[in-house]
Amino acid sequence: MGEKQKVKRNDWKIAEKTTSGTSMKQVAATALILLLSLFLLPLLIFRGSGGPDEAAQPTGTLPLDHTVVSPDPTADSGRTVRVQMGDGEVLSLPLDKYLWRVVAAEMPASFEPAALEAQTVAARTYTASKMGRTVENHPDADVCTDINCCQAYITPEEAAANWGDKAEEYTAKIAAAVAATDHMVILYQGEPIQAVFFSSAAGRTVDAVEVWGNDVPYLAGVDSPEGEDDVPNYHSQVTVSLEEFKSAFLAAYPQADLSGAPESWFGVPETNSAGGVASVIVGGVVVKGSELRTLFSLRSANFTVAAGSEGITFSVTGYGHGVGMSQYGANTLAKEGKGYQEILKWYYTGVEIGPMP
Repeated sequence: MGEKQKVKRNDWKIAEKTTSGTSMKQVAATALILLLSLFLLPLLIFRGSGGPDEAAQPTGTLPLDHTVVSPDPTADSGRTVRVQMGDGEVLSLPLDKYLWRVVAAEMPASFEPAALEAQTVAARTYTASKMGRTVENHPDADVCTDINCCQAYITPEEAAANWGDKAEEYTAKIAAAVAATDHMVILYQGEPIQAVFFSSAAGRTVDAVEVWGNDVPYLAGVDSPEGEDDVPNYHSQVTVSLEEFKSAFLAAYPQADLSGAPESWFGVPETNSAGGVASVIVGGVVVKGSELRTLFSLRSANFTVAAGSEGITFSVTGYGHGVGMSQYGANTLAKEGKGYQEILKWYYTGVEIGPMP
């Protein structure tokens, strides 16, 4: 800057010595200098005001007037879910982060993408039906991590430990399922449904009224395509000794008569629409299949009974309560090329898939 100022001062002294007899050539040169100054001066001012050079600011900095755009309140990332943990602590999580933890806990990450997407929408719908309601088990939270009340839950760290060298792949796979279905839920007459689900069916799902006593139009029984080639432990057995059976059963049903041969204890079962045990007479007492399932830790209420001097053997097919979406059935449908919306409409009768209210 100093050198340029010297040059200008010297030029000014030369101009002072110029006489009135200045030649036309000198006049023209002076005019040219003035003309160039008129064009160059605005450019110098513009550069000094932070024009084009503003793009050269250090990486990672933001202009002072930069505004951070708030998340879309209709998107999963713009909604907050209050989650009560096992120790009673309540965490506030963006809905997409919560759904990732639920799907990672509820469904094998090895499943087809469309099955994971169907699971995500079912989980989002179940969550939507809980939000804004007060529940005795978690009055200060929308949901909890107790599977007997809400949905399963696992942290990313715990999931990665379970997945081992597949952790990176499965983490991204579930995140993609959440993103691909962002803010979509299952609706019946415009409202989120009770999107219940279970592991695997014995050929057919069960009407809700047969399990819980409530007739729910969209929870009607439908065929489910999975079989023993698709589901690990699709068939299972539980055997208890006669003494174990007597002790457990009489504690629950003290009025039962378990005298005589064990073969005589059991009547012919009443079956439900899926072929499972709706009820059966045991020791003169009518017992629901679901109650026997709970009492002896059976994988489902679709079972047969063999009684003899060696004990009582339950032969069981499938896993879960049997109402709503079968997860292994969803995976089989996905392998057949069905998308997540087709899968959900297969298992939930008369529903629509749309944005979360």
